Amino acid sequence: MNDPQWQGYLRADGKLGVRNTALIIYTVQCAEFVAHQIAQDEPDTHVIGFPGCYDNEYAIRLLLALSRHPNVGAVLAVGLGCEYTQPARIAEVVGRSGRPTRSFFIQEHGGTASSIRYGKSLLNALKRELEAVPRVSMSWPDLVVGCECGGSDGTSGLAGNPVVGRFFDWLVDQGGTAVFEEVVEMIGLRHELEARAAGETARIALGLTYEKAEQYCRAVRQYSVSPGNFAGGLTTIEEKSLGAFAKSGSRPIQGVIKVAEAPSHPGLWLMDSVPDQHFMQFGYTNPNDTEGIIDLISAGTQVVLFVTGRGSVIGSPISPLIKITGNSKTFQRMSDDMDFNAGAVLDGTMTLDQAALSLAALVRNVASGGLSKPEKLGHREYFIPYKHQDTPGLLEGCRA
Repeated sequence: MNDPQWQGYLRADGKLGVRNTALIIYTVQCAEFVAHQIAQDEPDTHVIGFPGCYDNEYAIRLLLALSRHPNVGAVLAVGLGCEYTQPARIAEVVGRSGRPTRSFFIQEHGGTASSIRYGKSLLNALKRELEAVPRVSMSWPDLVVGCECGGSDGTSGLAGNPVVGRFFDWLVDQGGTAVFEEVVEMIGLRHELEARAAGETARIALGLTYEKAEQYCRAVRQYSVSPGNFAGGLTTIEEKSLGAFAKSGSRPIQGVIKVAEAPSHPGLWLMDSVPDQHFMQFGYTNPNDTEGIIDLISAGTQVVLFVTGRGSVIGSPISPLIKITGNSKTFQRMSDDMDFNAGAVLDGTMTLDQAALSLAALVRNVASGGLSKPEKLGHREYFIPYKHQDTPGLLEGCRA
């Protein structure tokens, strides 16, 4: 890039964001309607929430990570009043990060209409504080980019994911950070995973993560392959796995992080979002693409890439989603939704390196404030399920 710098948002905790979002969190399904009504017609305001009424450590950890994301500048937590997850405790943790925050229970403010009015007054106060967030220069070493793939077809492993992989190589070489996931889409690739480890500690972690994913798939009798994948030209889970792994590029894998855990230093990282074995009945791994994207965002990724051969119409809250396809026909057919045509590599109009640099230019444009197609359309899908993962230390000092 001729100019590797752009303007970002400096948080009180030192994090750098590419968006200045006010986030509304609802802590139970009963509060969802009020939360969305508070956010209605409010620019730069996103909503996420956990529908469950009883306690789940995974969901709380995820909400806390999202509420302190680099792209989030202020938080309003809304609850009904009966649930385990307490809005005031979320606000307390967020406040310790230096972000302005408010919280309330609907039951204490007269019901739906009055709670919407009250919530909007709190939101307006928070957004006035957001105006004072300082702008600072950012560059590639400040950026964390995640990648998910879904709706794969034969072009995903031939062009879509390889272009992302080549971009990830470039990003890591610039001093940036890349995070990929979907371990259950790497079944059959244990040796390839371990061979990419940056050291012995990473090799052991990758091996254990692979073993858990394989055992999980056997236990639930389901592998990450679908009728849509077959219709798109894929034939086996091994074939899909090789295509999915291509998005990781070729640089050493620094280690494994869990959901809501940020990489400890720059480089390439694998995210493990698979439920732990002894609690297999507690949720599926990535039951849909929106959950996988939220998992990546919880690691602090300021921008997320989504590779889809057959096409997709989802977006994401908090971090802009850039949708990539390796299928030129899909790009033409769904041009309103797709951001980048990696199919140019298969068409012969771009080399892999040229496509990767073109993608880098698009990422920089979005990071500097340009809107991705999902953002322009208003897509902000999210999904937070009940799940269990052992994550020693991650909740220390921040349990809600």
